[in-house]
Amino acid sequence: MDSILKQIHDIILEDMTKMNITIDSVTWEKEGKYNYLKIVLDKESGLDIDTIVEATNIINPILDEYDLIEDEYILDISSKERG
Repeated sequence: MDSILKQIHDIILEDMTKMNITIDSVTWEKEGKYNYLKIVLDKESGLDIDTIVEATNIINPILDEYDLIEDEYILDISSKERG
């Protein structure tokens, strides 16, 4: 799974860079009976909900196109928590 997560990072990197967004992490987690593909994004000025939605609308079709994960999963895109 680590190699797939690296591939996902690499295929969304260019589009996120164009939005001045960095990819903090791409992880795969199983919680109960659900699988989650979690992508945490960050931006120097912080991310608001509209930017996260915009990023999700870019990332989701890319993931569908490449279809790297056979299992069903929930895509969870969020911003990095700031302290």
